[in-house]
Amino acid sequence: MKPKYLLVFVLILIALILAIIQIQRSLTPYVTIAEAKTKGTRVQIKGENLAGSAMYDMESKVFSFKIKDDEGETLPVIYQGVKPSNFEQAKEVVVRGQYKSGAFEAEEILVKCPTKYQSADGG
Repeated sequence: MKPKYLLVFVLILIALILAIIQIQRSLTPYVTIAEAKTKGTRVQIKGENLAGSAMYDMESKVFSFKIKDDEGETLPVIYQGVKPSNFEQAKEVVVRGQYKSGAFEAEEILVKCPTKYQSADGG
């Protein structure tokens, strides 16, 4: 193999390895609330939006609420930013962030609302 082609091959291989490493770092695993408390890293949790727990401070733009995971454990969530407009209708919520000091500090909130094609009883 010519040195020129070998150099191109090595550069492509290095770029591919760096891309794979970056993709792995950007993936955020789904965990339970109990796992989030022990991980100490950025994770995402899917949970039920607990009705009546949401509070929004207009001055500081801090949105807080509680979620309950499939294991039945509840967790307070704190989000620095604007409350999602459709949050009250959300049955399920996915939060991405990190557990710190007794609460989950969310960097992002994804809401899952029932579609207009679902009946009220979930069918």
